[in-house]
Amino acid sequence: MGSKTFDGVRFMAYPADHDPPHVHATTAGVIVVLALLGDGGVGLADRKDAISPSNAPRSVVARILRVAAANVGELWTLWEKVHGAR
Repeated sequence: MGSKTFDGVRFMAYPADHDPPHVHATTAGVIVVLALLGDGGVGLADRKDAISPSNAPRSVVARILRVAAANVGELWTLWEKVHGAR
């Protein structure tokens, strides 16, 4: 597993994970799965468990998304470190 922390949000990439490229982020007891988008952006992964717990505070999810967007280049590097460059 590889991980990076930015502004109190921990981002993780797991070696057994699958495409499409994504990372798991956690802070304040909330876990969010984020898709690393081909256009250089980041967004919620298209899966039922993208936000856990499902009733997580919107402010926490929004903060995770802001921190991820500000560090998307580093998140791609993390994914590539664990899964190999594309």
